[in-house]
Amino acid sequence: MAQYDTIRTAGAGVRTAQIDEGLRAHFNKVYGLMSVAMVLTGAVAWAVGTNEAMLAAIFATPMKWVVMFAPLIMVFAFSAMINKMSAAAAQVFFYTFAAAMGLSISFIFAVYTGVSIASTFLVTAIAFASLSLFGYTTKKDLSSWGRFLFMGVIGLIVASIINLFLGSPAIAFAVSSLGVLIFAALTAYDTQRIKTEYIEHAQYGDQEWLNKSAIMGALSLYINFINLFMFLLQFLGNRE
Repeated sequence: MAQYDTIRTAGAGVRTAQIDEGLRAHFNKVYGLMSVAMVLTGAVAWAVGTNEAMLAAIFATPMKWVVMFAPLIMVFAFSAMINKMSAAAAQVFFYTFAAAMGLSISFIFAVYTGVSIASTFLVTAIAFASLSLFGYTTKKDLSSWGRFLFMGVIGLIVASIINLFLGSPAIAFAVSSLGVLIFAALTAYDTQRIKTEYIEHAQYGDQEWLNKSAIMGALSLYINFINLFMFLLQFLGNRE
């Protein structure tokens, strides 16, 4: 946030009004990309989750492991390839990832009631909007959270994989509780990071980088939302 104050006072060759206008446009693009991805995820999840034959073909066979781990593999691949991809290719990859995520979480329509899924989504949306607004407006520097949150996510992934084989309710409860806290904090952290990165690079006018930055920002916030929703569903969802 110190960079933002410096640019606002010193100008750094770009007027404050131009930066503010560009920042709003940048976040509009980030949230727009994220919204399209959410709609795509929801459509795929509903289409598969309400089709008993498709559910059985996926989750009653070894194919379920491919479906479950594909989004995780795609995220790591996306992060590794983003610098070599064009903005258009990155956007296509992001939407493909969103569809794969919809496939991986489609089982929720067979496990939870539609009303509880909808109500949990609403709670998640309200929480996400509040946390993202906090990250955007706070004067507190949240950059120090990054390392601890990253370690927390790795711990959640490892614990979740282990519990796939153990099936421990205690571990599942602990993972869900920590997951809510970690991805809530990540929402605020990533929002501030996206803002800071834009301000640091806007003065250079690298539109290709800014376009890819918006896609990566949308991906980060999208992942936070999906995980926050899934963990809250463990607590708020009513099972069929």
